[in-house]
Amino acid sequence: MFSWMAWTWPTALVFIGIFSAIGVLILLEIRTPGGDERKGVLGLVTTRGDRLFITLLGTSYIFLAWLGLIGMPLWGPLVLSIGWGIFCFRKV
Repeated sequence: MFSWMAWTWPTALVFIGIFSAIGVLILLEIRTPGGDERKGVLGLVTTRGDRLFITLLGTSYIFLAWLGLIGMPLWGPLVLSIGWGIFCFRKV
């Protein structure tokens, strides 16, 4: 049934993580509507969903750049991506 894609545990964990983050955002939106808008260091007015999108987009660029410039292993971009996510949700 799922033979169209090479489903591995790391791939499944990435998708589970993304869908879990979206689920948490839905619960936060139900609890406190409005998206927690704020203006951050980039000068943008962002909501929680915007910050999640910026985090995911930046993380994909970090991993692609690392793979293109350095290669394996991927522990370095994982640490950078976690730092990027913390920065985005606190300062953007």
